[in-house]
Amino acid sequence: MTLSIRARLLLGVTSGFAAGAALADCPPVTVADMQGLTPAFPQQFELAEFEAAASCDLAFVENPDIADLNARILGNPDLPPLADRLPAEPLVVAPYAAIGSYGGVITGVSRGTESGTSDMLSFRHVNLVRYADDLKTIVPNVAKSWSWNDDYTQLTFTLRAGHKWSDGAPFTAHDIAFWYNDILLNPAVTEKTPDRWLFGGEPAVVEAVDDVTVTFTFASPQPNLLNRWAVDYGQTFQPRHFLGRFMDKYNADAAALRAEHGFASEGEAVNFYYGNSDWKDVPSAMMKDAEKAAAIGANAVPTLESHIVVEENTEGRRLVANPYFHMVDTAGHQLPYIPEIREDYVPEREVVNLRILNGEVVFKQQALELNDFPLLKENEARGGYTATLAPTLGETVYYGFNRNHKDPVLRTIFNDVRFSQAMSLGMDREEIKEIVYLGQGRPSQSVPAEPATVNFVTVDHVTAFIDHDPARANALLDEMGLERGSDGVRRRPDGAPLVVRIVFASQGSPVQLHELTRDYWSDLGIQVDIREVTSDEYRSSANSNEVDVFIWKNDGISGPFISQDATMLVPPFGDFFNPGGGFDWATWVNTEGAEGTEPPADILSLWDLAGQFLTQPLGSAESDRIGAEIVDIHVDNLLKVGVIADIPSPYVHRNDLQNLKPLTAKTYDFYWTYPYRPQQWFLAEN
Repeated sequence: MTLSIRARLLLGVTSGFAAGAALADCPPVTVADMQGLTPAFPQQFELAEFEAAASCDLAFVENPDIADLNARILGNPDLPPLADRLPAEPLVVAPYAAIGSYGGVITGVSRGTESGTSDMLSFRHVNLVRYADDLKTIVPNVAKSWSWNDDYTQLTFTLRAGHKWSDGAPFTAHDIAFWYNDILLNPAVTEKTPDRWLFGGEPAVVEAVDDVTVTFTFASPQPNLLNRWAVDYGQTFQPRHFLGRFMDKYNADAAALRAEHGFASEGEAVNFYYGNSDWKDVPSAMMKDAEKAAAIGANAVPTLESHIVVEENTEGRRLVANPYFHMVDTAGHQLPYIPEIREDYVPEREVVNLRILNGEVVFKQQALELNDFPLLKENEARGGYTATLAPTLGETVYYGFNRNHKDPVLRTIFNDVRFSQAMSLGMDREEIKEIVYLGQGRPSQSVPAEPATVNFVTVDHVTAFIDHDPARANALLDEMGLERGSDGVRRRPDGAPLVVRIVFASQGSPVQLHELTRDYWSDLGIQVDIREVTSDEYRSSANSNEVDVFIWKNDGISGPFISQDATMLVPPFGDFFNPGGGFDWATWVNTEGAEGTEPPADILSLWDLAGQFLTQPLGSAESDRIGAEIVDIHVDNLLKVGVIADIPSPYVHRNDLQNLKPLTAKTYDFYWTYPYRPQQWFLAEN
């Protein structure tokens, strides 16, 4: 006779894998051995689907240390039984190779809060849906299912009944409506709704139909919107029970609560935790005011992720497993297997590499460059890790000359497309490929769509002005009237030397590249200064329009990404983390001509074309036609000068890390490890 889940829990089968396995009659399905089962979505099942397919009753098993871990979460009450912490229908995950074991710490390094840390954020990330590891198939995650109306103007999500936040409070559709209506559309909290959460320039209508059903209704078709939640760092839910208590709308005593903790407004109180950003890596409440966070009774906002932050200071952060996490494996063990994450902030590249060589880093991919690979590879035995090269998307470093420069003379020079053409022709990409990229990759012009993920980028697009032709480059500069002085340096129209300053962060591009580029452009008579800064310093300068050249990897351009977000297609050709220029053009459009600078006609047309592109299903004939026209405008203007594409890039993992699949692609565009389900990683015993 099969015991019910609750009966098994009452019998004490609540911890330890051996006991759970002895009573369970569900097969321990893995990706390596699916035991004849074929799920509706790759590598995962809904609970009822799994039990029906396997003719079994899945018993649940918790981490034996979960109570101690929970005690480290400030404000969390004692835990109820596991059956009361999981949703009524948890997501059942098939591990890659084996049913794992609990224990250990994922150790990693990043440059610092908001700087090179998204890789580690992806270890714990969840959203309504995600991409499977084929990077093609969208599968359920927080949401159990979804459906569209016929014209893609209304999207309905069905959630998991009984799903809970990390503090045990119910997670419902009202938390999604709260995120959109009371945070993003509320000027008291968010001064201006981010453009990426507007659709055709208009807000969505977000309604909680009941506790498990939420609808998004749009003024125009949004056929590719699911792609956003499958790759996006932004999460479409916030805990109303936690943040709403600071709002008069939800709490009659909110004003007194705000006064008690020294908050002058609703926005100040909410953003103490929310951070005025859905980028969840802004400095935490602990970093802002640990004493105030302790008085409120929570170091971090409750989460649906696999881990929650419990400590953070200027040196790093510590996280522990979310005791209410909604995933289990096919043997019933609640995930994650590895219950702790330790992230250290290490800005120096040499120190990062040293920690890897010493075996101190469990997994690392972001900000490791190809020229790190020989060092990492030759020291594998020393560090007990494996260094592997993975295909990349959006790794082509670009140089985007500032068409809206604050210096009117440089603005005029940079707006003459012959200047960008000359700078492109002056670069020896074959030499760059050999010296910087170890002979890997191919010379390529920069385009706003990753060719491997769309149908409309042509050979002509990616080969425009990529030949090394200094004679032609010099001729173009001569045509512009940029004559050389007696010192060989070309003169601006006002007689001053033509100086271009390259300010860059090594997280976004390698030092060697800029040293070579400096020499190539110097040979053309341009005085080039280069300076390396931190990622935060670069982003601050670039977003303030204080740079001569915008420089980063050309990420955010995969088909799924651009099909639902025009950020890379129109000025400023990127976001805060990767701005590409054209701020004054964007201001002119956003203020209907009241401020900023009117764009040239073809640049201005990008907004209309991008709007049309977003309303067409990716891969359709009309989508391809519009996409090709957008790429034509970018390449005709050489808005970004590209260097080398199809560059493999290294990642490392310690050899005791198990259930790790080779990466289909190393890319931010699919949010690093998110498709590979890090919650089912485990550490083998030594």
